[in-house]
Amino acid sequence: MATFLYRLGRFAFRRRRYVALVWVALLALAGFGAASATTATSSSFSIPGTEAQRAFDLLKDRFPNDTADGATARVVFKAPEGQKMADPANKAAVEKTVAGLKAGSDQVSNVTDPFEAKAVSQNGQGSIAYVQVSYKANAMQLTDDTRDALKKSGDEAKKAGLTVEIGGDALQAMPETGSGEIIGVVIAGLVLVITFGSLVAAGLPLLTAIIGVGIGVSTITALANVLDLGSTTSTLAMMIGLAVGIDYALFIVSRFRAELAEGREREDAAGRAVGTAGSAVVFAGLTVVIALVGLAVVNIPMLTKMGVAAAGTVVIAVLIALTLIPALLGFAGRRVLGRKARKAHERGERTAEGKPNMGTRWASFVLRRPVWVLLVGVIGLGAIALPASSLQMGLPDDGSQPTSTTQRRAYDTLSEGFGPGFNGPFMVVVDGKGAANGVRGAADATVAAIKKLPDVGPVLPPAYNTNTGNDTATITVIPKSKPSSTQTEDLVHSIRDAGSTIKADTGAKVLVTGSTAMNIDFSQKMNDALLPYLALVVGLAFLLLMVVFRSVLVPLKAALGFLLSVVAALGAVVAVFQWGWLGSLFGVQQTGPIMSMMPIFMVGVVFGLAMDYEVFLVTRMREAYVHGERPGQAIVTGFKHGARVVTAAAVIMIAVFSGFIGSSEQMIKMIGFGLAIAVFFDAFIVRMAIVPAVLALLGAKAWWLPRWLDRVLPNVDVEGEGLRKQDSGDADGDRELARV
Repeated sequence: MATFLYRLGRFAFRRRRYVALVWVALLALAGFGAASATTATSSSFSIPGTEAQRAFDLLKDRFPNDTADGATARVVFKAPEGQKMADPANKAAVEKTVAGLKAGSDQVSNVTDPFEAKAVSQNGQGSIAYVQVSYKANAMQLTDDTRDALKKSGDEAKKAGLTVEIGGDALQAMPETGSGEIIGVVIAGLVLVITFGSLVAAGLPLLTAIIGVGIGVSTITALANVLDLGSTTSTLAMMIGLAVGIDYALFIVSRFRAELAEGREREDAAGRAVGTAGSAVVFAGLTVVIALVGLAVVNIPMLTKMGVAAAGTVVIAVLIALTLIPALLGFAGRRVLGRKARKAHERGERTAEGKPNMGTRWASFVLRRPVWVLLVGVIGLGAIALPASSLQMGLPDDGSQPTSTTQRRAYDTLSEGFGPGFNGPFMVVVDGKGAANGVRGAADATVAAIKKLPDVGPVLPPAYNTNTGNDTATITVIPKSKPSSTQTEDLVHSIRDAGSTIKADTGAKVLVTGSTAMNIDFSQKMNDALLPYLALVVGLAFLLLMVVFRSVLVPLKAALGFLLSVVAALGAVVAVFQWGWLGSLFGVQQTGPIMSMMPIFMVGVVFGLAMDYEVFLVTRMREAYVHGERPGQAIVTGFKHGARVVTAAAVIMIAVFSGFIGSSEQMIKMIGFGLAIAVFFDAFIVRMAIVPAVLALLGAKAWWLPRWLDRVLPNVDVEGEGLRKQDSGDADGDRELARV
């Protein structure tokens, strides 16, 4: 592989104008596709194989005229202290609002009158009421005029003295990340300038990363409607693509500078940089792609699409690092070196061998005290991981919004007037096909059984599909407890258990769906898929790392170190977002359950990113060991050449991910924090401390590989042995010519 990539790097260097032109053309093509594509809608959410999804699909089939897929809103009114909603002035203000909503947009499907629909609270002596608004389009398809009409709908009621808040998904908009990601890129630029001492060298990784992300995100935008991709998909692709794009380019540029410092010509240096560091980039990228594409194991289409789209952006980052970077190095020339290094190179001096740097001093310290370093690292991460044992999972709703938002205030007002469970009703579906006493008898039996269960609030009368067969009923059940509580989850399971008895007695099927039931099923599916996903991703990456390092213990150590860092990161996420520790520092205004997809998502993404540092750092050690250095000295050599660059890469990635903590979307905020803290733990504690300590204790045994396995595994030559043989052959040829 090293020889092939060496030739690719030299080709890109020589044909730099054509290579650069191809990438600019791809960026322009992707940008044109994104600009000409229709506005993306929110992706459809489904959980195949769950009861909630089967019930939802049944409803779509049996109630074809229902607008269940459309956006909804609740306009919530609260009367002033001592007044009731039924007071003439208040009632008139509400009815005026209802009339305004009906006439406010042609996207409105239905508006309920709270006085006719009995949507006035009994708690608080009738001081709270709500208007239910249904739309023909989903939240992302609503026009700005429709949203503006909704926001202004309660203005007259406010003038009459009523408190008006609006909840529901109709106000949902694209997540705002603010200036956080821009600050992250600026910090990345400063780190690159400090690392390289050259503005040109610092600018190359930023430029190529932006080009790669531009192509990836534009392609996602162009295909969003065709492939049913949600808005979160492009944000995730941007987050990961920007981080790995900068890192991969950073390693190629750094190796190019090292080759120049050894006195090589620019074209040869570019080829060798791609042949050596490029090999590490390829395998690091493969681990990230495996982790992201492996999300398909969960069998949730939305998660699969997010993973594949982000993996595509990573592939683009790898290809840019292997082709566009050497092409741009051809344009930049020796300007990628600092001023002193550039003058030394012009005089023909080699500057690669110098005084010990911080990397060598740190590695020497670890070699002297490997046991203590190992114990401190493991115990420290273990302590941070303890909160993960209290992990509670769920999906965010309006109750997780900041208290400053109208959605959260509407949620709290409804809870005050109608009870905590009002914001999370269940939809119980009775499939009466083949029922002994028909669907009505089965529905009555279901209502009677549900009312006997604990923690049940109001149970509304059944509704029937009279226009398409009269064989299905829906029953709305409101629990007494809030949607995210364990009591509500237990009630869902109790209704499903009662459904088995009802089926045996009446022959009708009873299914439970609704947003709360979907959340419960989603969390369960995430839990069930975690171990198979972990086994698949770690297993495939273990085999890949065995090929790279020609070792059994090094990949095993890499996998165990990853597990330690990801559990510690989950512990930090629980402490901040669930317990509220230091929450104000990270802009967490409302604590609550951790997103159901967070653990499995962190496993996938963090594993891929963690292996980046493992490959980049340990490959240098392996290279030194293969070329004759003792195990301890190989560790020092690896840190001498790789520690500074790995540190810079980690700081850059942390800065990029931290930029997304400023997002208005709780999901993006949590992912940004989780990935940033996980990279910190993995890069600075696991890879920079625990890894050298373990390798020091293992010695030469770290590179042991059974002979039979050595014969079976392909030799991909990540260390560039083929290039060294080429050097040796060239030197022999030069000596022969000299003798002649």
